[in-house]
Amino acid sequence: MSARDEILANLRKRNLEVPPLPTLDTAWLRFEKPAEQFATMCKAVGGNVIPVTDRKSAIATIAALPVLQGGNKQVCSFAPELFAGNVDPALITDPHTLEPLDVTVAEAKLGVAENGSLWFDSSFISQRTALFIAQHVVLVVSAETLVHNMHEAYARITPPRPGYGVFVAGPSKTADIEQSLVIGAHGARSANVLVVG
Repeated sequence: MSARDEILANLRKRNLEVPPLPTLDTAWLRFEKPAEQFATMCKAVGGNVIPVTDRKSAIATIAALPVLQGGNKQVCSFAPELFAGNVDPALITDPHTLEPLDVTVAEAKLGVAENGSLWFDSSFISQRTALFIAQHVVLVVSAETLVHNMHEAYARITPPRPGYGVFVAGPSKTADIEQSLVIGAHGARSANVLVVG
């Protein structure tokens, strides 16, 4: 018997008691004003938060954003009722063709005040690549869907199967180079987050 086999055999002989899982029944982090906390955390991770009163205001605000000004912008919109893009995600069969994408517009199912993140899943984002390859993202969330913490968020989401889901917080960033935060290192250079209501 080799030393490896002997070690593994000895390990298999041990019968360790499995500790019970901790209960999740506890008072999790809550905020007096979740919308303000959400905005604070979005800004902390490099996002630009824009509060709007209703969806009509959201439409006007999105249309006026500097990242959408100028000609020949390639815009993929997963929320055409808020902004009609000129790249139809339903026609994309190869995500590599999204490489020149300028802006992606998408509406989140919920937002998390604890960390300023937004939840998206494949039930309405058919091309996940568009969220990460665009130069700029315009993200919309209803204030009514904001939750206090990640525990509440996970209690409310059901990732599609098959499919995917992702929490997005701000633009692309890295802080591993000399402890300096770099925005847009390997993805979106800006994230405008509209909080509706």
